[in-house]
Amino acid sequence: MNSAVPKLRADFPIFAVKPDWAYLDTAATSQVPQQILDTIAEYHCAYRAPVHRGLYREALRATQGYEDARAKIAKYIGAAHPHEVVFTAGATASSNMLTYSLEHSIDWHEGDEIVTTVMEHHSSLIPLQELAKRKKLVLKHIPLSHGEVLAYESVPGIITKRTRLVSVMLASNVLGTLNEVARIAEYAHAVGAVMISDATAAVGHVPVSVVDAGLDCMYFSGHKMCGPTGIGVLYATTAMLEWLHPGFFGGGMIEHTSLTDASWAPVPHKFEAGTPNIVGAIGLGAAFEYLQENDMGEITQYIQALVTRAIDALSHLAGVTVYAALPEHNVGIVSFTVAGVHPHDVAEIAARHDVAVRAGHHCAMPLHAALGVSATLRASFYLYNTMADIDALVASVREAQRIFAR
Repeated sequence: MNSAVPKLRADFPIFAVKPDWAYLDTAATSQVPQQILDTIAEYHCAYRAPVHRGLYREALRATQGYEDARAKIAKYIGAAHPHEVVFTAGATASSNMLTYSLEHSIDWHEGDEIVTTVMEHHSSLIPLQELAKRKKLVLKHIPLSHGEVLAYESVPGIITKRTRLVSVMLASNVLGTLNEVARIAEYAHAVGAVMISDATAAVGHVPVSVVDAGLDCMYFSGHKMCGPTGIGVLYATTAMLEWLHPGFFGGGMIEHTSLTDASWAPVPHKFEAGTPNIVGAIGLGAAFEYLQENDMGEITQYIQALVTRAIDALSHLAGVTVYAALPEHNVGIVSFTVAGVHPHDVAEIAARHDVAVRAGHHCAMPLHAALGVSATLRASFYLYNTMADIDALVASVREAQRIFAR
């Protein structure tokens, strides 16, 4: 293990203020390094201006920074062209906008099928549920095989000639499972279905290639991978973007309009109505640059080492049940329950000891139902975490057990 990775913690100013804070909630929101904060501050202090139409120096610089961010992200995820990256307000916005676009672009017929999984985050699942209701479609779900893995053997029987859309998250935000999306994409494309993926838990945590994953569309948020909140990305191939009907309307995405009709600007601007989150995009571009400068492969290995330690330590505690993918297939998430103690009680006691974990269903209620639990505790790890954070987590769980054993 390269010792340079844990030293990256020094890049995050919040840990200078809170040196003993065991922040294990990155799956909800990551911390931000000083380099990205400086980039954001520079925009606000030196060239805050709108993009694309201003001809003065600051507007040109803002436009250049905005489009440079698009190019950095496209390169990172393996997109063929920068214009295949559309900026949105986050993964939830991307999911809803994409679902609307697909609803108005695919020639749906009653009884057509959408295939997804029991793992999906609510922001992916619920828009598909609503689409299925509106169009009278059949919504199918790939089940779990054993604990933390999808039942890939069931896919050939679930995806049929009536399947028009397949949506599989790249990694579970509860189990950490890195799904074999490319394997499912082969079946989807064989019947002419569109293949999309929520990659929010994966991008910035493990190397991601849209080509290798066989994706037509993919989306993710910036705030779980060192970027600002309120910014996200919708990726789609050029052919998809040209074909898709816009899902959001306003200024900036119009080529020509009359009182009764409009035509759309070229991609990606066709999908970026209104004044965009300029500083968010620039900050997200800086986050991708930061990760590229710090070897994503080494970061992934380090996170897997943390996961290994956490699973081992928690599994040795009496009454603790761990729900997590094996470290080599895990993006950095370990969920668990403590017998006789509600997850919220454990999380509250952990907070007293400066350990930040999340308790609840993590916007994945169907997955928890499949696991046979109503809620879990979730510890999520990133490049700034240390082995000492895991020790603090284990100590807080023991404290909760001691208190509730009285």
